[in-house]
Amino acid sequence: MVIKGFRKAIAFCVVVSIAAIGTIANAEPSNKWRILFDHSTDGAGEVVFRITPLNGTPIDVTTQLPKGTGENQAAQLVKKSLKAALGKGYKIEVDDFETVLIKKTGKTPDFDLTMASSSISGLSINLKRE
Repeated sequence: MVIKGFRKAIAFCVVVSIAAIGTIANAEPSNKWRILFDHSTDGAGEVVFRITPLNGTPIDVTTQLPKGTGENQAAQLVKKSLKAALGKGYKIEVDDFETVLIKKTGKTPDFDLTMASSSISGLSINLKRE
């Protein structure tokens, strides 16, 4: 019985590894990304965005979202978290109230944006490369 569980664990790790490699292989860095929010959270949770500069070290940015957080408030909270974590190499702004726009500045390299994890439901989050 222990061996069967061990095999399942190994199989799961292989699938996760292949998915991670596929995500890295399909990365298309850009100088600008949009995070679009729709609806509101069903409960409290967090979302983690990963910003990966071309040939650079990934930066994970975590934002806590309370229960009932609407799209406009989610955009403001994520903007605040991104500004605090990314610093001067990026310009972060809210566009159309429910969209966060991330742009590189100066000599900052193009970057990839992914949602590393999320424990929220109800709030729709979409990433758009520009």
